[in-house]
Amino acid sequence: MRITVLTGGTSAERDVALASAVQVVAALRSRRHDVAVVDTARGYIPEGDERSLLSGTVGSEPPSIDQLDALERGLLLSGLGNLAAVRDADVLFLALHGGRGEDGTIQTLLEMVGVPYTGSGRLGSAMAMDKDISKRLFRMAGVPTPDWVMAPADRRRVEREFGWPVVVKPSKQGSTVGLSVVKAPEDFEPAVRLARQYDDEVMIERFVPGRELTVGVLEGQALAVGEIIPRHEIFDYECKYTPGMSQEIFPADLPAALAAECGRLALLAHEGLKLGGYSRVDFRLTPGGEVFCLEVNTLPGMTATSLLPQAARAVGIEFPDLCERICRTARLGRPKEPS
Repeated sequence: MRITVLTGGTSAERDVALASAVQVVAALRSRRHDVAVVDTARGYIPEGDERSLLSGTVGSEPPSIDQLDALERGLLLSGLGNLAAVRDADVLFLALHGGRGEDGTIQTLLEMVGVPYTGSGRLGSAMAMDKDISKRLFRMAGVPTPDWVMAPADRRRVEREFGWPVVVKPSKQGSTVGLSVVKAPEDFEPAVRLARQYDDEVMIERFVPGRELTVGVLEGQALAVGEIIPRHEIFDYECKYTPGMSQEIFPADLPAALAAECGRLALLAHEGLKLGGYSRVDFRLTPGGEVFCLEVNTLPGMTATSLLPQAARAVGIEFPDLCERICRTARLGRPKEPS
């Protein structure tokens, strides 16, 4: 296949996207596919320049707001269809995370170009990226999710309804960028201001103590349930992308019935958001055995430490096979979405 990997972009998860691209490109070339790379912020990357422009590692913090603003001025999304590497590809592999790469924007543009692309369509991508909308749909689908309110909400209301701690986060952001666990009233407003740097809409969510679980979904099937044990209080940006900062166990040490329930809820969440191809669904398991869905990632990370590849490997799907299957599923097409 002629496969073009779209990566980079201008979201706070740009470095994660580039690291994903390194892994995906190597895996697909190992299967003798003709692979090109396009940075949606900078354009086509000649193969001879890939080594210097693609980073295989992710730092402990996301790029600064100033760095992202500078990249935004060079954004090439509207001209992607004019690039031969995009127009002539058999399939586009979206190694993009967050922002326009995952919120339905690029999916809408690529549908106009007419080249198959990996992941979910424009509608599912948009709904999953908006945490407020996705949580409403979780509940409609019968998937438990922590209680929440959207800002503005003063701290007296938050304390009355949830108590402390609470989770404050941008509504449309991933990789825990801009997220805070607020344990005291005086820290609430600063956390809201931090979240607003990354999104105009801010969510305040009840904090759920317990174990971090994750379930990959591939071609309509739930993969192995995984457990993440971060070295920090939460599975934050540094723990996600720094080797040794978390322990990831696939399959998780769970009773069979509980693992099956996590898989069932993951499929309900995936289907409730009208997703296709693949996703990763994140949960919290309370000490009392209750499972709460936190969010669904429509383009989960594909870095060396990422969770979806580990979940696939636990059921016998090695990384090159996973990348090929994702591409072949995309070429088969997806049902038409409502206009």
